[in-house]
Amino acid sequence: MTKSPSAIQNDRMVTLETPRLILRRWREEDIAPMTAVNADPNVMRWIRDGSVRDEQQTRDGIRAWENEWESHGFGLFAVEIRSTGELAGFTGLSVPAFLPEVLPAVEAGWRLGRSHWGQGLATEAATAALRFGFEERGLERIVSIIQKGNHASERITTKLGMHPVRDTVNPTSGRHITIFELTSHQHSATTR
Repeated sequence: MTKSPSAIQNDRMVTLETPRLILRRWREEDIAPMTAVNADPNVMRWIRDGSVRDEQQTRDGIRAWENEWESHGFGLFAVEIRSTGELAGFTGLSVPAFLPEVLPAVEAGWRLGRSHWGQGLATEAATAALRFGFEERGLERIVSIIQKGNHASERITTKLGMHPVRDTVNPTSGRHITIFELTSHQHSATTR
């Protein structure tokens, strides 16, 4: 059993700490490194239609993620490497409004720069985000929406204890996707 991440709540701010990561709200200095992550075609290959994003699109995305924190009490965290302070990408929770057939739902998602792949960081970050959703925000069910062929993200969902529940098509991109799910009951059974 993994030790629960510590959660610090202060002035509408939430920070989660894991052995290697700090999950926190977004800062202005995160825009350049997140833009670099979003500009990498290999990173973006499995996101929506696979298009890369520029600085303005990244700024708009971060603004939308921060708005979700304000309206829902959860959102996407900036993922910082504890030992270096480097921004690795994001993980967290969002409402998948682009896929009405699964609503109401909260989605766990992650996106890390390529230099941070293959180290278990996405799983570590997403585990903390799931615990936050279930234990701190009282969510009953969290989904993950993974494009067919994205085997790395499928492995992460398996490590998180999520199970595939349905295949469908993303209406915004036409790509085939699988919906994975974890309930609060399943989560509590695996964290005892």
